[in-house]
Amino acid sequence: MDTVLKSENIAVERKNFIFDLRENPRGRFLRITEDANGRRDSIVIPAPGLAEFRRVLEDIIAADQQAGKPAA
Repeated sequence: MDTVLKSENIAVERKNFIFDLRENPRGRFLRITEDANGRRDSIVIPAPGLAEFRRVLEDIIAADQQAGKPAA
């Protein structure tokens, strides 16, 4: 059984993202669930990989900002 240590929700356009920091006997992990029109998909990131995940996400955000406004 997983224990939820922290949970956050964000809504982006028509999608809802649920971020759950969880722990079980095998370790701690982040589960990110996308809920779009009742369909749910999840990814799981083991806690040791969270810093690397953040680094990549920050690089992607910087690239998006440098690219400017999206083409219409």
